[in-house]
Amino acid sequence: MNQAIPVYFNSQDFNEFILPHLWVGKRGPKPKLPLWKTFHYILHILYTGEQWKMLPIDKDASGKPEIHYTRIWEKWKQWVERDSVASIFYASVKILNERGLLDLSLLHGDGSNTLCVKGGNLKGYCGHKHQKGNKIVSLQDNAGNILAPMTIATVNQSDMIQLVNSLSDLKVTCRRANLTITKNTPLNLDPGFDSRRNRKAVWNAGLKPNIKENPRNRKSIKRGRKRFFDKTIYSCRYKCERTFAWQDKFRRVLIQYEWYQHLFHGFNLLAFALINLRHVH
Repeated sequence: MNQAIPVYFNSQDFNEFILPHLWVGKRGPKPKLPLWKTFHYILHILYTGEQWKMLPIDKDASGKPEIHYTRIWEKWKQWVERDSVASIFYASVKILNERGLLDLSLLHGDGSNTLCVKGGNLKGYCGHKHQKGNKIVSLQDNAGNILAPMTIATVNQSDMIQLVNSLSDLKVTCRRANLTITKNTPLNLDPGFDSRRNRKAVWNAGLKPNIKENPRNRKSIKRGRKRFFDKTIYSCRYKCERTFAWQDKFRRVLIQYEWYQHLFHGFNLLAFALINLRHVH
């Protein structure tokens, strides 16, 4: 089985995994380029991190570019706003589920930060890390496949606050991808998520919180039943960090250059979908 993260699709794979989810207008002239080629121009931006105006656009016989780069950006904006990119992500989870490639015996959760150096309509300043940017808290299965990365927030908000939104996103994924998670499946989280509110939210979601206690939350030993924590399960969190290393392969999401937050989030969703499709490409 080929495990390489795809950055190119042949016509057969494109028609199977990508084309059914792309929005195509019903009126107006037909596109100058086939959707396959337009999509691969966008993949080039995602993978290399180049500026839109630096796209290596092919030229016709007269030496004129076959399309202007702004037309490709407009098509990308349409696909993000028409839910096409999100549909590609949900479809990647559904495909893995149907082919038995998901490992739902254990779930992991963590957040990843992104620098925002050119401005944007959603950014914050984190005094702890001395950076401006935003973050995404994602939930993953035990094989490193991403299940719920739909919420993006400013970097000054801690992971502890964003977990409730990620659990809500997981419910949406389960509904759109026909996913069923066994009750009391452990959810691995680091001490940054340790709070009474988060533990209650995990239990209410039908999962079992395996959160390493933050020593700053308890100054002394308290009475009552000891909280559940399994060191063996917690040692598997390296799989979560491995997924973020795969995400860093796509340079467009390392630093946010898009002004509009939803377009930057679209690049993250597409990168996560490609990571999931490494099993079937």
